[in-house]
Amino acid sequence: MIELAKIFHHVQRQLFPVLEEEIGTLSELDRQFCEVISLTDLGRFTRPYEWCGNGAPPHARVWLVHAFIAKSVYQFPTTTALVDALRSRPMLRRLCGWESVGEVPSEPTFSRAFAAFAVDGLPQQIHEHMVKVHAGPKLVGHISRDATAIEAPERPVAKPAPVEKAPRKRGRPKKGETRPPPPLKRLELQGPRSLEANLADLPSACDVGTKCNSKGYKTSWIGYKLHLDTIDGDLPVSAVLTSASVHDSQVAIPLAQMSAQRVTALYDLMDSAYDAPQIHAFSRQLGHVPIIDPHPRNGEARELAPAQAERFKERTSAERVNSLLKQRYGGRWVRVRGAAKVLCHLMFGLVALTATALFARLC
Repeated sequence: MIELAKIFHHVQRQLFPVLEEEIGTLSELDRQFCEVISLTDLGRFTRPYEWCGNGAPPHARVWLVHAFIAKSVYQFPTTTALVDALRSRPMLRRLCGWESVGEVPSEPTFSRAFAAFAVDGLPQQIHEHMVKVHAGPKLVGHISRDATAIEAPERPVAKPAPVEKAPRKRGRPKKGETRPPPPLKRLELQGPRSLEANLADLPSACDVGTKCNSKGYKTSWIGYKLHLDTIDGDLPVSAVLTSASVHDSQVAIPLAQMSAQRVTALYDLMDSAYDAPQIHAFSRQLGHVPIIDPHPRNGEARELAPAQAERFKERTSAERVNSLLKQRYGGRWVRVRGAAKVLCHLMFGLVALTATALFARLC
């Protein structure tokens, strides 16, 4: 946090006065964009994209990353709108790195660069580094886990035909008869496996998701589901994108594994969708205290203890982050197709959201 405070004071006392003297008065969004860029440490992540000496030198990828972050901060819904703004707004263009209109790349160049960033998971790397450096050294009180619907402009994949299961024999087995054990469920397999294996097992194709809204009515959408771990201060620390139909509980253990590599936490806060014995056990295995809203199974009403119910109120941070991502950082403006590109688009928004939340702690 000391390092973060140094960056904050450098930006406020030195960077902003110099920029305003050079290019004019900065708006609130201009200042926010500069704050986000100051925490990304892009040099270490864009070196693989530097010119290797073959062919014509490509456009500097670091400026393109700046532009994609600006797309989230300034709320440009499409790449076309971003390119038009860069060409018509000199201050934004110079903040991103280009001096003249002629230096701004064409829209196809932006698209090719974005595709490469999506394949490499560039914004995921930037976000992970930001969290580890600026939030990792501090003990975290609560991790709030939740998922949110992400609509996408693509056709859902066709579901495979159901496989007919062999009928199971009823009753007790005869003497000497052996029956194969029932296949293990995904939650039962996830605990002993690595994070990489668990992530590879999760479906990520576009399909149809259904959930109950706050009024109890079922709503459906076509696209994906973004699963987030958020710590105190509305700071997202981990993110996983799956198909829209994947149940929230199927991603709890991979998210917990990912977050455990980045921060040290005390409590895991989850709603009733995550009320499963395997999730409880894995949280305790990490040394956390699981506080999960009880699911009313079989009509059995259960309640949290008063102290746990008080802590559970901190889980609203997850809902605030989901809302912020959609309202202010591009979560509602998904215009790309494919899980890799959708996650790349969302992660650029999460990078901006995370940097803003980190600086908000110091204000």
